[in-house]
Amino acid sequence: MSDAPDALEPIRIVALYHFTPFEDPAALREPLLELCEKEGIKGILLLAREGINGTIAGTEEGMKRVMAHIRALPGCADLESKDSRAPELPFRRMKVRLKKEIVTMGEPDIDPRQGVGRYVAPEDWNALISDPDTILIDTRNDYEVAIGTFKGAEDPKTKSFREFPEWFRKRRQELEAKGRLPKIAMFCTGGIRCEKSTSFARAEGVDEVYHLKGGILKYLETVPEEESLWEGECFVFDQRVSVKHGLEIGTHDVCHACRRPLNEKDKASPLFVQGVSCPHCHNERTEEQRHRYAERERQEALAQARRAGHLGVRQK
Repeated sequence: MSDAPDALEPIRIVALYHFTPFEDPAALREPLLELCEKEGIKGILLLAREGINGTIAGTEEGMKRVMAHIRALPGCADLESKDSRAPELPFRRMKVRLKKEIVTMGEPDIDPRQGVGRYVAPEDWNALISDPDTILIDTRNDYEVAIGTFKGAEDPKTKSFREFPEWFRKRRQELEAKGRLPKIAMFCTGGIRCEKSTSFARAEGVDEVYHLKGGILKYLETVPEEESLWEGECFVFDQRVSVKHGLEIGTHDVCHACRRPLNEKDKASPLFVQGVSCPHCHNERTEEQRHRYAERERQEALAQARRAGHLGVRQK
């Protein structure tokens, strides 16, 4: 995507990840956070010994300086990123966190740098997944799959990525019991989960493994809607909540209590209270928790009002 500013949508959003060995990720944290704060960048970045992952947003000039800093980190010169645009910042604060893994699978011996599945470009993806011999797997969590996925994709119904290895092993056994040697295609939002899931599949002895290069976001950005095999919207982990073809902002909202995406039917439910509960989580929370969420929502509304009062100053 072009680096040129969009007059209608001045905020540049960058989703990025890169597997590279960081000897001391803690030493990288403060300089990166200080630069992001100086440039008014918002979002979240994860640092671990295996690399960097995250999504950040800001003005064009600020993002250029921060991305230059990130690409200057050890081993990150060829880091790839995915750009999109928004009329306003989709994040409220900036965080740089230290983690054991930049995407948590819980399989310590899996190292994508040692080998992953075969990358498939978005323009070649339709042919692969239309092949009846291809088993198409959505590696995302259940609430993400619920609002959109590729036609014919299997949903592991996982609550977290840690559950994926167990699901995969069971599914493979089922297929092999039927005498079927799996030819597997995997996909996720931006590609990072597939770096690990395809690496895991290969470590499990499955040779014919493919994954969508650039993830769903690159597919929605580059494949014309009239040719697309994507159905629904794609959940994203920022205040846009979901995106459609062309990476246009989608129609979903998010529950501030459980972070699940909400459609219009969900918001019309008597169990939906802004910032407090939704039909998905109402029975999972206690009255005490809902009271705490209501107070948090009130405080956030006050904070937003204060920020709005200074918005002109901050945007100069």
